[in-house]
Amino acid sequence: MTDTPLLIAGLGNPGESYARHRHNVGFMAADAIAAHHRFPPWRPRYRGLVSESAISGRKTLLLKPMTYMNDSGDSVGDAARYLKLPLDAVVVIHDELDLAPGKLRAKTGGSDAGHNGLRSITAALGPDYRRVRIGIGHPGAPAVLSYVLHDFSKADREWLAPLLDAIAEAVPWLARDDDSGFMNRVALLIRPPKPPKPKREEKSDGV
Repeated sequence: MTDTPLLIAGLGNPGESYARHRHNVGFMAADAIAAHHRFPPWRPRYRGLVSESAISGRKTLLLKPMTYMNDSGDSVGDAARYLKLPLDAVVVIHDELDLAPGKLRAKTGGSDAGHNGLRSITAALGPDYRRVRIGIGHPGAPAVLSYVLHDFSKADREWLAPLLDAIAEAVPWLARDDDSGFMNRVALLIRPPKPPKPKREEKSDGV
């Protein structure tokens, strides 16, 4: 196990009016991880809210930037620089328009794909941090802003809670730098159970 701390930043906008927006699914994931692994209460630091504990024996800092989405890099950059973290020890959880609702992908680096939170973090740190992308689907170009800044729909909530629970349960794989294992574990946890096989009807003897 590495001695390097892990920083997991969930992206969103602060304030009750944003709390259930699609754009805030990173905050939701950070809250789910904190609750599942019994992290201590959030406290202000690095221009955000932080909670610190250990996951799989690795010191882990959860961060919810309070800078608003477009300036997420101010908070994530402060934390990463203060902790002197290499970029492979920084994981950013965010909403992803280009993934179907409920799908999840983990990867290192890449483009910001029009996501202002990622653009800000990339400007602060460079592109080679790790990302956990939570699919929210794409409504079509003209409606993007109102779509992401709107509450999850009732239909969305049916997949959202199980996915957040699965992320929280699978996060030890992220702490072990096993992003593929993390994705596989999440996929297994949210896979619907197989329907029971029908019982064979007993053959009648014709009596």
